[in-house]
Amino acid sequence: MLIVLINGSAREGGNTAALLEEAAKIAEESGCECQTIHVASILKKVKDPFCSQCSVPCRGSCSQNNALGESFQLLRRADGIIMASPVYFGTVSGQLKAYWDKTRILRREEALLNVVGGAVAVGASRFGGQEQTLRALQEMMLVQGMTVVGDGFPGAGCGHHGVGAQQPAGEERSALKGARILTQRVIQVARATQELRQGRGKGADLWGN
Repeated sequence: MLIVLINGSAREGGNTAALLEEAAKIAEESGCECQTIHVASILKKVKDPFCSQCSVPCRGSCSQNNALGESFQLLRRADGIIMASPVYFGTVSGQLKAYWDKTRILRREEALLNVVGGAVAVGASRFGGQEQTLRALQEMMLVQGMTVVGDGFPGAGCGHHGVGAQQPAGEERSALKGARILTQRVIQVARATQELRQGRGKGADLWGN
């Protein structure tokens, strides 16, 4: 099993990373391969960080022979994805949105179909837009045909929609616990649905290309 963690923060070692590090521990303890994608670092290496719909249908030109393409190769193999973002003006970071917009080629391929997804959001204050951001993250994943999870373990929930944390997230025990529970939930559902992903990645053929 491959679990991919997506850090949507502008800072690789910030609050968002602290929760993903906790998730990585659980994934590795569960026997899964775990890889982290830092979207801000990847976008800095791309000529144009924003999707301009340069081809319809998408041919993935922006992701050929570069760091963006390497990250997409990870996503093509993923069984589970935990996507995390700081709250910027009540929603996901611009870096994460720019990165996800470029995954049009993955949607065309149906590469993320039935991949299990979980969401993590970190705000500056207790009621800083975390739930709105979690829902935005989930909607981004749903457009890819992913299977989104939230709460699921009675008496030990991660949060109704995912993990909502307040900075400094690395010191918030409930958020760290939530990250562990969410990771367990993603792995549990990914293992139960592994067969569904065996035929994914053939969507491009359905477009007649």
